[in-house]
Amino acid sequence: MSAAPLSASDLSAANLSASGRQPPRLMLSSPILTMNSIRKSFGEVQALRGVDVTVYPGEVLGIVGESGSGKSTLLRMMNLEDRADDGEYRLALPGREDINLFTLDRFERRMLRARHIGIVYQNPHLGLRMNHTSSGNVAERLLIAGERNFATLRARAKGALDASEFPVARMDARPAELSGGMQQRVQLAKAIALEPALLLLDEPTTGLDVSVQALVLDTLKRLQRERRITIVIVSHDLGVIRTMADRVMVMRNGEAVEEGLADQIFQDPQHEYTQQLVHAKL
Repeated sequence: MSAAPLSASDLSAANLSASGRQPPRLMLSSPILTMNSIRKSFGEVQALRGVDVTVYPGEVLGIVGESGSGKSTLLRMMNLEDRADDGEYRLALPGREDINLFTLDRFERRMLRARHIGIVYQNPHLGLRMNHTSSGNVAERLLIAGERNFATLRARAKGALDASEFPVARMDARPAELSGGMQQRVQLAKAIALEPALLLLDEPTTGLDVSVQALVLDTLKRLQRERRITIVIVSHDLGVIRTMADRVMVMRNGEAVEEGLADQIFQDPQHEYTQQLVHAKL
């Protein structure tokens, strides 16, 4: 049964409260991700209306908004699952800094995504082959990137699963046999197996029991702290965003209506819509 979103007391009990978050990092480096004037329509529906996004190395950007705000569509653009109708997308990767990634063909986008972008979907069925082994799911990502040695595939898959706090004794279990929390850990292991430049999280704790949500978030925060992974996380749950994010972007009707440091957004929101969101969760 789906659980209610994490409350402040739940997070505090799990040592994941906002007060435990590291101070925001100063943005002194060049951006790793830059998106300019992103527009996307589905028929008559304008999902994204000229959205700009900047993400810096090692930071966590949280994107919030109600259903239909465009946040998940924007994340799919970041994952190169589709092209924008208009706009530019650049990642600071060797040889890619000056290339609008939307101009790449489907194969080039697929290879870039496999090597440099990891994603954890809300629905594990989108990210995993449910009837393959958990280790096989992780190894598949390594295969796409060119690894062919079985022993190496096995060892690297085991290492990624262990880093995601998945019980490696069950690495040959199929995701279909696992709990929702374990499925998310397999997705996470697959996402980080190649140490991606960018990790995307799409509602990663939705549908999990409160205690499992806290454990998954704890794992994500540890990995981010240890590996300095750059993360973009989308969630409707402000407790999750407040726990994870350094900066927050608030979306409504396909537009970014407010952006700022997480503490500022939650303690002193400026836009009327942001005020409504924050106060509704207090």
